[in-house]
Amino acid sequence: MYRPRAWILNIGNELLIGRIVNTNGAYIARELTLRGVRVERIIVVSDSLDEVATTVREAIGRADIVVTTGGLGPTDDDITMEAVAAALNLPLVLNTAALGMVREFYHKRGLELTKERIKMAYLPKNAEPIPNPVGAAPGAYIYYSGVHIIVLPGVPSEMEAMLKIAIEKLDPFLPKLCIVEEGITVTGIPESSLASLLRKASKLCSDCYVKSHPKGHEIDNPIVEVKVLASAPDCDTARSKATRVLDALRKYIGGI
Repeated sequence: MYRPRAWILNIGNELLIGRIVNTNGAYIARELTLRGVRVERIIVVSDSLDEVATTVREAIGRADIVVTTGGLGPTDDDITMEAVAAALNLPLVLNTAALGMVREFYHKRGLELTKERIKMAYLPKNAEPIPNPVGAAPGAYIYYSGVHIIVLPGVPSEMEAMLKIAIEKLDPFLPKLCIVEEGITVTGIPESSLASLLRKASKLCSDCYVKSHPKGHEIDNPIVEVKVLASAPDCDTARSKATRVLDALRKYIGGI
């Protein structure tokens, strides 16, 4: 079964200088993975129109789904919509529906529409605005040359709420898979000693992702978390695949 490929672009100088931790990339990657999408890249890009546009062009040439975060606000360095429009060779236009969303947000708070606030309603031509239940700036959904492009804010609470809306738009195009993650914690055995056992157990499921995560010291206090990500058309089969791998691993560990 074909699994769509995704690139995630997290935009903002604050990420590159280490002022903000990029939690958005991890959150989006997990949400897409659990829906059968194969996330191939997470890229952090500066607040540069040329850099963002270039990266978006590369992404749409190699992915089925492109998700961007950041750069949708009212300030001069919020250039993501303009950059996406440039990447797609589309004009940036005042979107009537997006303007209504922005107007309603500020009207409820007794604030007028300034040009900086109206700026947040400019989207690439033919883009569908994604409502923002938490903040002011709408996002955008664009279907371009077979690629689904989702443009979201960088504030995590806003991004998370809007990603749910965006995924509903993607749902008809996503594989009908159940993704299950199961795991065990192994103590007292160094990860280096587990490596061959993991390799052996993982051969029992060709389409499972088996990964060890060391949580303690390799020798002094070995604690290793083992996770198995399994997929199947139904959840019972997916869970059975993961359980088979973990049961085999337990058996191999017991034989050490």
